[in-house]
Amino acid sequence: MDVKVAYFPIGRKTFDMETAQRYYEESKEILKQLHPGTYVASTILTSVEELQEEIHGRMPEQLDLVLFQMATFADAEFVLEVMKHYSCPIVVWSVREPAVGGRLRLNSLTGGNSSCHALRYYERPYDFLYGNPTEVQVMQTLKCKIAALQTKRKLAELVVGIVGEHPNGFFFSGADEMELHKKLGVRMRHLDLPDLFRKSLEVPPELWKPMVESAASKVIGLSKEDETVIKFAKFSSYLRKHLEENDMRAVAVRCWPDFFNEFGAAACSTLSQFIEDGLVSSCESDIHGVISMYIQQELSGGKPPYLGDLVSLNEERNSVTFWHCGAGAYSLADPATGAKAGKHPNRGIGFTLEFELKPGQVTICRLGKTSSGYRMLIMRGEALGGPQKFSGTSGEVKLSANAKDVVQSLMRDGFEPHYSLVYSDIVNELQELCRHLQIETVTYL
Repeated sequence: MDVKVAYFPIGRKTFDMETAQRYYEESKEILKQLHPGTYVASTILTSVEELQEEIHGRMPEQLDLVLFQMATFADAEFVLEVMKHYSCPIVVWSVREPAVGGRLRLNSLTGGNSSCHALRYYERPYDFLYGNPTEVQVMQTLKCKIAALQTKRKLAELVVGIVGEHPNGFFFSGADEMELHKKLGVRMRHLDLPDLFRKSLEVPPELWKPMVESAASKVIGLSKEDETVIKFAKFSSYLRKHLEENDMRAVAVRCWPDFFNEFGAAACSTLSQFIEDGLVSSCESDIHGVISMYIQQELSGGKPPYLGDLVSLNEERNSVTFWHCGAGAYSLADPATGAKAGKHPNRGIGFTLEFELKPGQVTICRLGKTSSGYRMLIMRGEALGGPQKFSGTSGEVKLSANAKDVVQSLMRDGFEPHYSLVYSDIVNELQELCRHLQIETVTYL
């Protein structure tokens, strides 16, 4: 379900209602573009009685966000009335004066100040926005807030499939099931890996062959007759069908040693195919890692994320390199080489992916857990592309902050080894989401 957003323009007739009306019309048009389902008041509301009629006549009983625009000055009795009916966050929105000199035509900022004071006094969740509806920064801020709320709602509906337990010693991959559900709403469903191995081998050709064709059309050098490729297709097609039937939209998979010792194929290719298809997947049963990936995918509008270890620091280039054994969405490969089929660098078993991440701006994040509670790491960077740094999938990223200081801080603060990156600037969206979830943010920007 989409988030429910309502727009209330507030004003007093003793001010410049002609300019206020223009801002109202522009706001309606912008909101129609940003969030077509926004509930819009039928007119500028100039009395508490009109506001009450609008709430009872046109608005739903429950909202996720109120956009409370001061079209002109108005006192705090308006926002108090909204507070009576809705417990959701409120964005107090003041617009600019149309001109400086002579009569103060709107006095919107003072109205916003009055409303913010009341919200603060009553300890209600709120934020403040200043600017006209056609300003880029206003539109970006509104888009950011709506995206964060949509992602919060999707997290509350998310079921993560946990395929096998994490390897011994990989404590960061685990999660407290009750605490995770309490904080984010995310639920976990455990799946038996040996059982999946057995049942996947019984999948008929008409179900697994399309998976082979799909991979072969995107991966260079893939042999469709290779035994590990066929096992990849059987396991992937069976697991995906099971996940879809049970409405699991993310999966954390125990990849080693079981895939090599018991199944005879690498899990990397399954994860890569899933991520390419929009089903975020993490190796080593990293639960918070795959939730980080899911958050990035949602906030970026569906772009595929990449999960990797932090394996190298280059002070001269102010860069770090992220790597994993051979997992990564095919479309993330540097176009100069494309995604190539390979074998696991340590086990010598296929099939895995071989490529360097493509160049472009990225946001790096990690949802993590300490003894004090949840936190979110947020960083900006630029993937540099170029020659492949290590066997498997890797990506050198020039950080916007000082890379040497960042690495020192990450180690001293004890962050988890897996980091998720996505090709989009979603720093503001991540921060907004964490405000709603009441999660600490640690930023290196």
